Amino acid sequence: MLYRLNFNSMLKGTNVYFRYRICPQFIRGVSQAKYLPVINSSFRNATIRHWSNIPFITVPLSRTHGKSFAHRSELKHAKRIVVKLGSAVVTRGDECGLALGRLASIVEQVAVLQNQGREMMIVTSGAVAFGKQRLRHEILLSQSVRQALHSGQNQLKEMSVPVLEARACAAAGQSGLMALYEAMFTQYSTCTAQILVTNLDFHDDQKRRNLNSTLHELLRMNIVPIINTNDAVVPPPEPNSDLQGVISIKDNDSLAARLAVEMKADLLIALSDVEGLYDSPPGSDDAKLIDIFYPGDQQSITFGTKSRVGIGGMEAKVKAALWALQGGTSVVIANGTHPKVTGHVITDIVEGKKVGTFFSEVKPAGPTVEQQAEMARSGGRTLASLLPEQRAEIICHLADLLTDQKEEILSANKTDLEIAVGGGRLSPPLLKRLSLSSAKLNSLAIGLRQIAASSQDSVGRVIRRTRIANNLELEQITVPIGVLLVIFESRPDCLPQVSALAIASGNALLLKGGKEASNTNNILHQLTQEALSIHGVKDAVQLVSTREEVEDLCRLNQLIDLIIPRGSSQLVKNIQHAAKGIPVLGHSEGICHVYVDSEASTDKVIKIVRDSKCDYPAACNALETLLVHRDLLRTPLFDQIIDMLRVERVKIHAGPKFASYLTFSPSEVKSLRTEYGDLECCIEVVDSMQDAIDHIHKYGSSHTDVIVTENENTAEQFLQQLDSACVFWNASSRFSDGYRFGLGAEVGISTSRIHARGPVGLEGLLTTKWILRGDGHTVADFSEQGSSKYLHENMPITRRTSN
Repeated sequence: MLYRLNFNSMLKGTNVYFRYRICPQFIRGVSQAKYLPVINSSFRNATIRHWSNIPFITVPLSRTHGKSFAHRSELKHAKRIVVKLGSAVVTRGDECGLALGRLASIVEQVAVLQNQGREMMIVTSGAVAFGKQRLRHEILLSQSVRQALHSGQNQLKEMSVPVLEARACAAAGQSGLMALYEAMFTQYSTCTAQILVTNLDFHDDQKRRNLNSTLHELLRMNIVPIINTNDAVVPPPEPNSDLQGVISIKDNDSLAARLAVEMKADLLIALSDVEGLYDSPPGSDDAKLIDIFYPGDQQSITFGTKSRVGIGGMEAKVKAALWALQGGTSVVIANGTHPKVTGHVITDIVEGKKVGTFFSEVKPAGPTVEQQAEMARSGGRTLASLLPEQRAEIICHLADLLTDQKEEILSANKTDLEIAVGGGRLSPPLLKRLSLSSAKLNSLAIGLRQIAASSQDSVGRVIRRTRIANNLELEQITVPIGVLLVIFESRPDCLPQVSALAIASGNALLLKGGKEASNTNNILHQLTQEALSIHGVKDAVQLVSTREEVEDLCRLNQLIDLIIPRGSSQLVKNIQHAAKGIPVLGHSEGICHVYVDSEASTDKVIKIVRDSKCDYPAACNALETLLVHRDLLRTPLFDQIIDMLRVERVKIHAGPKFASYLTFSPSEVKSLRTEYGDLECCIEVVDSMQDAIDHIHKYGSSHTDVIVTENENTAEQFLQQLDSACVFWNASSRFSDGYRFGLGAEVGISTSRIHARGPVGLEGLLTTKWILRGDGHTVADFSEQGSSKYLHENMPITRRTSN
């Protein structure tokens, strides 16, 4: 249906035309207040209104417009959003016609946000390009007909298209562009309206008020206004024509900024053909994308040329963005043409993800995370160049500080615990991980001194020497990996452990802890930097305290060399999914098994099962599935296992085979791949040791698995055949730990098969490099006509290090 709005508040002498096509099911659902399964909770307070017998929804604003958002994380609260589509985004690479696939994905994102209860407006380019395509087609068709009549087909190839005047192209393209938008939005049951404006409309107070009223009325009716400059009649922009306190409408950048401020929009998203704002022209060697741009930073950047189409350019975008920011509207400039991100660039920005350049009036107190990573890398290189004794001295000093400053650490930890308990957000296992004690600090100090002692022969250790030829010797030596990013939850004791390992291995370190332990983490980091200061490498370990999302940190592939997550299986999974080009060292789950063989000792079984499950149920090396040999069912040993678990208040879930043996069984397990992380476990029955191995290979996570038996042959088969990072015989699964292994500490437990596996200590944070010492050698010397011959002799390895 075609409707015509003719409000008294409209621009004088103008009408706004729009089409509203919507499915009957939607109308019935809205009228009965039962539809909207994908629309968020803000519709609960919505009111259903009717106009021209078609219902629409109005949603109360959830944010009072005032100052712009200070942080990206706040963008998810944006209610009224203006999306500006630059010419390079809307048009094809040949500048003749529209990029239909790109435009369709943008329309989908706008419709999704509109259906979430937000008020969306689009400022679009593209009329000139659409009209150029249309007119060019008409001219070619007309020329081909005339030439076919007068000159014959053989001259068709010589046809040329005259230069088309932009205003004529705009006049020919406006209707087609709007029809395209209408057809696309119709697929999402979303109504659109077209508004054409010129600079004069903003200079006339009455027209400006009328425009403002029209836009508010359209938004109230849940209609997406699509706004463009009326390029068919607009005069060329005049230089330096900005009025006092306002911005002149020279292009769609300034139009979008003016509309955003006039309409008190919360967010302006300006899409172009570049990733955002760079500190130098994009494409130059040293160009870096600016994550956050602050007013007054214009002097620190150099503007390049404008985009391939359009009349704006980055300088115009920055000017418009700063003007909008001053008016209380947040701004993000991002790439709307990249094929890998176009389909979610707008929704990513609204979700607060690090996309493009965010304009903010609030400068953070400290450095950005990118600056911290660069500081850490610089400090890490200095750290790696220190003598082993100097690195050990730093670690020992940190161990002393942990005991000397015990009261301050425990006081900060008490504050974190009180906040966590009061908020009620943390489960008992996580609260236990968060808690520190004098005994735990003493244990940490002992572990750090172990690391210091073992670090004497770590960095620069020669592990292979080869004489390639006479006076040509090759060495392979250990070196740090580079910059490590360690992300941990509710475990402040992780900070000094990982810091000591990074120091011992000469690695730079970025730490991202959970906010539930912020007070404890801050004081532990201060002590770490105090220890590092004795040899001038304070910057080598950095604590990320900004509102940086983990997913954004995982994208810093130019700054970070390895990510090590320490926390829940869900955290590890999220990081493994989010990491872009950065290797992740860790395990996604800790589904550990204890297999009780038919020849197991009763005393050992009870001790090992109790310790593996009950010592620390939240640990990743705790027992989750107990496998019992079939012959042990209905025996005193089995009864003792069950009685012990009941006394320890362990909830038992029955595996499918175990449940089949019982008349009245415990709750049957939902999945045999479950990490409970609490006083719960699954019991399953197996027919043999080989059956137990097959079960673990199918349902385990390759973390830590145990066999309890007195049969040495059975045990050895289990140890050799089971493919897990840690395999134990007659010992608790809780021994799977860097400190208990004598590594001093660990950065985590890895279940991967590359680089490091099991508890990862000092050795797992090192890689190698090759050093070749020659005397003018060339490869040509070893050719058939050359005078040299390869020897490839192994040489003895001395204890010296490269330091």
